[in-house]
Amino acid sequence: MSSIVLNDIYGVTERKGIPVVSSRKVAEVFEKEHKNVLRAINDKIESAKDDELVAQFCAANFIESGYKDRGKRYPESLLTRDGFTFISMGFTGTKADRFKIAYINRFNEMESFIRNLFEVKAEFPEFTDAVMQLHEEPKNYHFSNEVDMINKIVLGMSAKKFKELNSLGDVKSIRPYLNNQQIECIKALQRIDIGLCVAIKDFHERKRILHEYFNNIVLKRIA
Repeated sequence: MSSIVLNDIYGVTERKGIPVVSSRKVAEVFEKEHKNVLRAINDKIESAKDDELVAQFCAANFIESGYKDRGKRYPESLLTRDGFTFISMGFTGTKADRFKIAYINRFNEMESFIRNLFEVKAEFPEFTDAVMQLHEEPKNYHFSNEVDMINKIVLGMSAKKFKELNSLGDVKSIRPYLNNQQIECIKALQRIDIGLCVAIKDFHERKRILHEYFNNIVLKRIA
């Protein structure tokens, strides 16, 4: 999967389909030195060596990684939701509790986003097959027009315009850069359009129906 970007201050991102946050970001948000956060993680890993259950948990939820700064590589750890919850138990105080809740909410949103993104991707071959059946000689622009019709309904702009406004360059797909609500709307419209492509050949009529469905049903469902 492409790198997923959710624009938030907590740094929850995706690695191999799993939401993670770096130990550096945890240190920054909780106002701790990174070396102390790493030490807390390493202490958990070290103390788990004689306990298979805890050792398996640590291996699955504390992912060894690194970063470069001024040409030198330094260690960091990527924490899953469970890894974050486990290590943040030691962070106390009202402010720390507020940050914990914020992180849990962001992990929830990222998990939902990844699930929706996978579903959109998994259903895309069926979508392209439906578009292909509309035309005796399908061209690339037939597919891009259908996709951009949905983009314009949900985002109010084409994929090209979205890339320009967000300085995304030549990324293959804009979908990893959308928010969860946007990708959920695209998933809903893509599913409906599969059926419309079978039943209605006229592009503008499909567009009209999708607009109505989006305004009358999809927006109310996710509100």
